[in-house]
Order: sequence, then C-alpha cells, then structure tokens
Amino acid sequence: MLDRREFLATTLAAGAVLPALHTPAFSKSSFAVGKGTVDIVSDGHLELPTGMILGRVPEADRAAFLAANNLPKDVVRSSLNLTLYRDGDRTVLFDVGSGTNFMPSAGKLGEALETAGIAADDVTHVVFTHAHPDHIWGVLDDFDELSFGNAEYLMSAPEWDYWFDPETVNKVPENRQSFAVGARRNMAAIEDKCSKFKAGAEVLPGIAAVDTAGHTPGHTSFHIQQGSDSVMVVGDVITNPLYSFSSPDWQMGTDSDAAQGVKARKMLLDRMASEKMQIIGYHLPHPGTGYVERKDTAYTYVAS
Repeated sequence: MLDRREFLATTLAAGAVLPALHTPAFSKSSFAVGKGTVDIVSDGHLELPTGMILGRVPEADRAAFLAANNLPKDVVRSSLNLTLYRDGDRTVLFDVGSGTNFMPSAGKLGEALETAGIAADDVTHVVFTHAHPDHIWGVLDDFDELSFGNAEYLMSAPEWDYWFDPETVNKVPENRQSFAVGARRNMAAIEDKCSKFKAGAEVLPGIAAVDTAGHTPGHTSFHIQQGSDSVMVVGDVITNPLYSFSSPDWQMGTDSDAAQGVKARKMLLDRMASEKMQIIGYHLPHPGTGYVERKDTAYTYVAS
C-alpha cells in the first residue's frame, strides 16, 4: 500500500489526465424515513491508487475486471457521501468528512451544509462509522476548534479503544501511521463529549448499530428505522458500485482484517437483498442511495 505522500502525488498526477469527478455539494433528492428526513451531503471525492484499494486481488482478475468495465487502470474514484438525518428533535450527522488536511478534492462538508441551509450548530449528534481520515478528520476546523460544537458524539467502543490507544501508531504499518495519529488527535478533541456503544445497541431512538467490523476493528453500519420505513447507512463495508457487489469475496486493501471485511460485506449484502432495504453508501456514486439485488451467485447495485 502507498503512504499518504505517495498516493497524494499519484492522485494529483492523475488529475492532469482524468476528467474531474463532479459531485454536487448537496443532493436535492432527500427522502422521508417515517416522520424523519434523510439528506445526502457531499464532502467531495477521492481518487486513490488502484493498488491501494485492489492490491489484494489477483492481478489477472483485477486487470480483466478493469478492462471489461472500461475503468482506469491506476485510479479508483469514489464519492464522499455523508448522511444527515433530521426528525424534528435531532439533527444527526453520520461521520464528519475529511477536513481540509487530507486531500485537495475532499473537505467540502462545510460548503455542502451551507448549501443545504444547515448551520453547523444545528447538528445535535455526530455518529461515526469508523475513524479513517475521510470520516473523522473533519472533527476540527482550520482553527483547531470543533466543527460541530453543540453536538454529542457517538462511536463504537472497539473503534474508540483501537484508535485512541497511544500504542496503535506503533502497531500499524508505517503507511498507516498518519491515520492513527490523525484519528487520536481528533478523538482527543471530543473525548469528553463522546459516548461509546456496543454492536446492536440503539444509539439513538430508531437508530441501531450493526456490527460490520473488518474494514476497521470497530466499523459500524447504522439501521435507521421509523415505522415501516428504514434505510441502512453502510459506511465502508460496501464501497464500489461494481466489484463490491459482483465480487464480494475480493479482499480490500484498505481493510484492517480483510477476511472479516469479506464476511461483513456478504452478511450485509444478503440482508439488504432479502429485506429490499435502501442503502446509503459513503463511497458509492453520489448521492450513494440504492438497493441490492441478487444476481447469480453474487449481487448487483441498483441506484435510486
């Protein structure tokens, strides 16, 4: 896997030859979940080296897939879709994006919220899927103050314990040490405002934590259910509209436990297909909403 400096250099070079990925700051296609409303706001997008994402996939399989789908060989593009849920009493933001110190194409959440007419102080709760840079580095603004000063924060206990442990930086590969340092720095800023939960817990009324560990030790998806309406905020257990569905057995290079990541992905895909539940994918094409359908021995993504 490339380190941060290397993949930033790769993506900047790629930007010279690849068309820009246009991601609207705010999706007007909001939808109701019971008496609540879901909107999708964008933090921008990522363009990462293919080797970083698909480095664990056999080279022949990877090359054949990219060629068959007319995809770039060197760069994987992905949107950054943040879920905002409002029910009249609460304004809940799932993850906080990248901030301005991770990648030039990311860190657009503030602009997106402004476009949506939502003040940062309106956010009552921030719920984390996990603590990778593009999900938590937006905790602090450019002045090292909390971006969402009025919010309560929630994170799974295993995820918190892993990244907040000062020894984690010494245990992870060198190319992920900046991830560990950045996670702990941002988590320290919310230590007194963050509650930890266990898998399966109802973290807020109508919002249940679903254990999807593998991408990170405490990665969590969230099932929002109000009456007969429901949607799943999947985080990074499902990241691509093609291979995450057609090849769920592929081990992802960004997963800390790739085998467990496969199990979590297949479990969630099976559940979504069986329940015909709408999903919101953090890295699926903006706005990241759609459904899962079975196709032969795998699945397919149907955007909505």
